[in-house]
Amino acid sequence: MSVANLPSSVWAKRLLAAAAVLVLLAGVVGYDMWRLYQQELLWGYRPLWFLLAAWGGIVLFRQSRKAGRVDQWDSRPLLWSSLSGILLGIGFPDIVPLPLLLLVAWVPLLRLEADWRERADNRKRTLLPYLFNAFVLWNIVATYWVTNTSFAAGLFANFANSLLMCIPWILFLLTRPHLPKLGYATLIAFWLTFEYIHLQWDLTWPWLNLGNGWAEYPSLIQWYEYTGTFGGSLWIWVINILVFENIYGKKATLQAPIWRKWLQVGLITLLPMIASIIMYSSHEEVGPTAEVVVVQPNFEPHYEKFERVSESDQITRFIELSLPLLDENTDYLVFPETSYGWVEEESVLTSRYTERLRNAFAAYPQLNLITGLNAYHDFGADEPRTSATRTRERAGRTIDFEVMNLAAQIPMDNTTVPQTYRKSKLVPGPESFPFKSILFFMEPVVDALGGTAAGLGVQEKRSAFTNSSGTVAPVICYESVFGEYFGGYIRDGKAETAFIMTNDGWWDNTAGHRQHLYYASLRAIETRRSIARSANTGISCFVNQRGDLSQLTSYDEPIAIKGEVHLNQEITFYVRWGDIIARIAMFLSIISLLNAFVKARIKKGEEKSQTVTK
Repeated sequence: MSVANLPSSVWAKRLLAAAAVLVLLAGVVGYDMWRLYQQELLWGYRPLWFLLAAWGGIVLFRQSRKAGRVDQWDSRPLLWSSLSGILLGIGFPDIVPLPLLLLVAWVPLLRLEADWRERADNRKRTLLPYLFNAFVLWNIVATYWVTNTSFAAGLFANFANSLLMCIPWILFLLTRPHLPKLGYATLIAFWLTFEYIHLQWDLTWPWLNLGNGWAEYPSLIQWYEYTGTFGGSLWIWVINILVFENIYGKKATLQAPIWRKWLQVGLITLLPMIASIIMYSSHEEVGPTAEVVVVQPNFEPHYEKFERVSESDQITRFIELSLPLLDENTDYLVFPETSYGWVEEESVLTSRYTERLRNAFAAYPQLNLITGLNAYHDFGADEPRTSATRTRERAGRTIDFEVMNLAAQIPMDNTTVPQTYRKSKLVPGPESFPFKSILFFMEPVVDALGGTAAGLGVQEKRSAFTNSSGTVAPVICYESVFGEYFGGYIRDGKAETAFIMTNDGWWDNTAGHRQHLYYASLRAIETRRSIARSANTGISCFVNQRGDLSQLTSYDEPIAIKGEVHLNQEITFYVRWGDIIARIAMFLSIISLLNAFVKARIKKGEEKSQTVTK
């Protein structure tokens, strides 16, 4: 008897046995994670295997029960769903990486939806579990590493994001019966709208926006200078749908010859790549240069940086790493995010650690230190309070204040005033409390998970640091993931180059810090700005205007590197117009929803009228 013809009862037993094995594996890995946690050691890749095994066990257990209740169990929906999820996951940077897989990753899920639509019992609840399974696998494979920051935060990020990813598909399933002529165009519009909203709202998590998947291969996406990553997302969707139609489309035999259809797919796939390679090979760096020294101090953030190593000792390491590379030609010295702190925002120069650094580098008066700081601001009596306001007691008085993740430009001469910038794209949970006015009752949970209910102080617009050497965008960590937002440093602050200050050690030596590194290439291409990247723990490097990475440091290595950045004043099409593709998609989504709603009401009215007539 072939596997396909096995009785459902046999399928159910085999699925249940496989589920038990996976749950046992998850238990073993989970115990090992707990053991390491007790020893204050990090988990590395263990969350990947734990999450895959646990989720696989849950899915197979559910499928075993389903198989036992039907005469003939069909395994294809689970296979199609899982295949799409795995292809989407391993298509992202540093997983395999094979971004070409993204060009066919949606095909199995499209096939699943097409099969479901032809069934007599095509209630949406029968399809949604398979959609959710695909998105859970995608999130686990590509972003399992979030669990290294916090186990609860990692679970929430992977599973909440998977639920959100179902929304574009649900809208497509709801509107397609009323807009059949639009085919999959509404699905593309809904998905791009979802990606755009994920860049804007309180629960922002755009890490898996499809266009990011090509970040490791800048030579193939130079056209992001015009479209940003949404051009990549649109490109991926169009190719997936064309491939699906060529393989499974019912009209394939009635229209043009099949070779012509595959030629179309080949051209749409290759022409952007060829154009990009031409742009890449002919690109010349624009603007004068500035000499930059980047420091990677390498303090493990979970326990070492904030608990075990004193700030005085940390400053000593900064100085020891910096001095050998500094000379009279060095324009900038770049330290990572939160290099030191509890600094008052208006009094950066009076901090004892600032004074110590300025004394150490006094021989280089032309030098500007760009560094990340933990900082605070005390509100004046008549000063408006913000949503990030906190209180503390001092000398018998209650002080209203706010905390911020700050960047500062500190001059080494005695005549120039420091400049500061507040990180304003905050990480949901650790740095901001999403939907605080609605979910106020969740404040104790947020605090228990290591986040903050008060959040951090921000600023409304991007600003840049100016001095005689040039104008610099001070980009802090998570802000480097947002293309249009990053462009604001140029539109609002006239930045000629960018320095990314980050702390990527939260995720251990896994794909997380490397993905974050590659996303810097996207920002360089979109804006044609050179970038110097300083990571506390992670990878520090230089990025040129076409997205190439150079002088990459190793993970878990205290080191300093020296290089040059070009100062470019030209404005790219993308910087000027931003995510215009996404805004068009949002407009089309709204029109489609309104159109479908009206047609549904008209149809319902006609059916009601016919019923009354009869």
